[in-house]
Amino acid sequence: MPIWVDGDACPKAVKEILFRAAHQRQTLLTLVANQFIAVPASPFIKSLQVSSGFDVADNHIVDSLQPGDLVITADIPLAADALAKGASVINPRGQEYTRDNIGARLNMRDFMETMRASGAVLNDGPPPFSQQDRQSFANALDRWFARNKDHNS
Repeated sequence: MPIWVDGDACPKAVKEILFRAAHQRQTLLTLVANQFIAVPASPFIKSLQVSSGFDVADNHIVDSLQPGDLVITADIPLAADALAKGASVINPRGQEYTRDNIGARLNMRDFMETMRASGAVLNDGPPPFSQQDRQSFANALDRWFARNKDHNS
């Protein structure tokens, strides 16, 4: 069961965890981005550069994934599309998106986007990526591997 990474905004610490996990568990890992991303030499790890443009990387991921694959992204619409195709989704801070919680997350995203556009809310973006975020991601990835151990051996 391959792992697909929305590589443009994925923190370096998360990529490092994924590189180790893909190599150790011999699981195909593909980073998809609009720019070149260097990856370690491994038959299980590849970087795919797609053309620039709105949602080009996201669309490539959705078009390529199969039910049961894992997608790593903080992009809520991409997460929703991946879930609709039967994939699992974890964001880089270790939060698992599910069919039960994605609707509320989409609504909140849209609401905040409207608030920012109206000037009612000023937002400097998410807080810096922390050691706790790194650990939460590693734990969520371990849980995914444990749930899918029969498919990833």
